Amino acid sequence: MTDPVSTESVTPEPGDDDVAEVPARRRTGLVVSVVVAVLAVGFVAVLATREPATDRRRDSPLIGKVAPPLAGRTLDGGSFDIDDQQSRWVVVNFFATWCVPCWVEHPELDAFDRAHRRTGDAVLVSVLFDDDPASAREFFADSGGTWPVVLDDDGLVASAFGIPKVPESYLVTPSGRVAVKFTGGVTRDGLDRAIDQLQRAAAEGETP
Repeated sequence: MTDPVSTESVTPEPGDDDVAEVPARRRTGLVVSVVVAVLAVGFVAVLATREPATDRRRDSPLIGKVAPPLAGRTLDGGSFDIDDQQSRWVVVNFFATWCVPCWVEHPELDAFDRAHRRTGDAVLVSVLFDDDPASAREFFADSGGTWPVVLDDDGLVASAFGIPKVPESYLVTPSGRVAVKFTGGVTRDGLDRAIDQLQRAAAEGETP
């Protein structure tokens, strides 16, 4: 004779549901961790490959050619003529006070100018682009900087260099030829690096 089937209900032990849920939670946590890790790796990869915000070199039809005429009145009432700078490197910087990247690059330009005033091998000149001279004077009074700023009232200088927007800078060799075009801001190190590279090329037989 078989034992009757017990109809007594079985009360689950405390924590049974919790134990059953642990693997699911662990799987969810693992998936989240993997997704976060993948996103982090992708973000780092983007940062590593993204174009830098400064010292961006661009091609230009001016490269290799004699620099366009650059002469005129300056912000301080003086005058500047790029033809007077033969035998020295010249950085021609186009800027405006309403241009945020121009504000960012200004301390770098100041550092470059200070360093090369001591050595005398390079000069910096800025060209005011579509801006008010009074605003530029206030900008230099607040931010510092004593290099010449040419007032391009008729826009002929910007047009000759083909400037669509600012900041843009050109590195002109001691022989008066355009060697490098920069867009989006420059740094002292970036300018010095470009000069060093061109000087090394000249030492190897290529005339900058």
